[in-house]
Amino acid sequence: MTPEPAPRPQPGRTPSRVPPLSRTTVAEAALRLLNETGLEKLTLRAIAAELDVKAPALYWHFKNKQELIDEMATEMYRRMARDEPQRPTGWREMLLAANRGLRRALLSYRDGARVFSGSRFTGAEHGEQQEAHLRALLEAGFELPQAVRTLTTTFMYTLGFVTEEQGVHPVAGERREGYDVSERSERLADYPAAAAAGSHLFEDYDAHFEEGLEIILAGVAARYGIS
Repeated sequence: MTPEPAPRPQPGRTPSRVPPLSRTTVAEAALRLLNETGLEKLTLRAIAAELDVKAPALYWHFKNKQELIDEMATEMYRRMARDEPQRPTGWREMLLAANRGLRRALLSYRDGARVFSGSRFTGAEHGEQQEAHLRALLEAGFELPQAVRTLTTTFMYTLGFVTEEQGVHPVAGERREGYDVSERSERLADYPAAAAAGSHLFEDYDAHFEEGLEIILAGVAARYGIS
């Protein structure tokens, strides 16, 4: 018996190529939409439309939006870890490279720092990097509590810095209304030092980040007596 030919797609329509629904595919779709909508307007309905499914289908994978954000943060971490360059030698160089990489990763998404902040990783992939960083610090002479505080302090600095940075520049090339340095200076004319601080607060974020991170590392070295 000759098999019946497969039905042809209707003219003007592209056959659907939606991947099987999973936690990862939902998180990937959410990250694609994040730059368009921002975190506040990222809804399960919009993600479902992106995946060509009904919104209730997503609840098989996520009970609520926070669970989805946790998975988004985990996927962001996976991508960052894949792009991580070879780990440098020296504890300072290691922390500089790690936090520069974290900042780049967060800045590649609108509200990237807000997605990452307070989220719980859903896998164990981060354990490999954390283990390597802690061991490098231990080998440099840190005690374990000191190593943990050093890692968390630099991490929280980077996360907080990018949160504030994205409050001014949600994405590269976009500046939120209300952050014009000249207008700010005029509003604060009665407070000359505060007025002059505007250019140091809301411009040249790359240099500010680097200096702040160096300040923290210098403080760590002085606090724990490790060069």
